[in-house]
Amino acid sequence: MPSNPPTRNEAHDLLTRYNQSESLIKHALAVEGVMRYMARKRGEDEEKWGVVGLIHDLDYEQFPDQHCKKTQEIMTAEGWPEEYTRAVISHGFGLCTDVEPRTDMEKVLYAIDELTGLVATTALVRPSKSVLDLTAKSVKKKWKDKRFAAGVDRSIIENGAQMLGVEISELITDTIAGMQDVAEAIGLRGDL
Repeated sequence: MPSNPPTRNEAHDLLTRYNQSESLIKHALAVEGVMRYMARKRGEDEEKWGVVGLIHDLDYEQFPDQHCKKTQEIMTAEGWPEEYTRAVISHGFGLCTDVEPRTDMEKVLYAIDELTGLVATTALVRPSKSVLDLTAKSVKKKWKDKRFAAGVDRSIIENGAQMLGVEISELITDTIAGMQDVAEAIGLRGDL
């Protein structure tokens, strides 16, 4: 049973209990970094947003075909607050759940989850292999090439930006900034 509110350590322990994949853990850390950045920018609870970002794909490694549904079961069984559980489940809206993002925290998670993948992939094809010198312009150039990072569903990012009332360029810039904060941990410090 986590403390109320759950701590980052409790979230990390739960995440690593269900996930061993280095790429999934790096993705979780990237999303956490962006969620923390966005919370600071919006004057929200950075710890809460970060914890939600960290555990958002809790069930993905072990239960990919039951994504979000298993997370709800696990978080409920672990005694997590409903607000955290709902936020995590809402990031699968339209894909694997019908829980629509309503709060700013939920909308940001929904919008940036896929985008962190596109940003990471764009950084890795740069000479520096770093997110530290990456610009929104570079990501937007790659955005247009549908074969590049083909697994990234750009329509979800567009829907998320629309929900938040922000331009794609601003969302990309903020996502890059949040990932820069955790560049070392997510393996995107590169040669800089």
